[in-house]
Amino acid sequence: VQLQASGGGLVQAGDSPRLSCAASTSIFDLGWLGWFRQAPGKEREFVAVISRTGGSTYYSDSAKGRFIISRDNNKNTVYLQTNSLQPEDTAVYYCAAAKASRYGLKRVDDYNYWGQGTKVTVSS
Repeated sequence: VQLQASGGGLVQAGDSPRLSCAASTSIFDLGWLGWFRQAPGKEREFVAVISRTGGSTYYSDSAKGRFIISRDNNKNTVYLQTNSLQPEDTAVYYCAAAKASRYGLKRVDDYNYWGQGTKVTVSS
């Protein structure tokens, strides 16, 4: 399984880029998909997760109300729509897939497959 994240880059504060993660296999079969991020010098942290059909989502407190996770099972792609990014959102953003199927998968260890990450740098 390969997950390819894209959509990052250097953005201005207030920009709202959409991150994408394309899978090499059926994401419906993969199940729950999540986004994490890792800022320089910090641990990887949970951002959002979406269920197999897209009917359930769960967000970190920092992402709630700002980011939206979605998926297109026909395109085998999961998205993270960001909103009004700030310098503190600077991080490498990773997509991941979990074999488990339950609400609230937010630990790094819950996930079995990881993409290579896309770096988002927010300038003020």
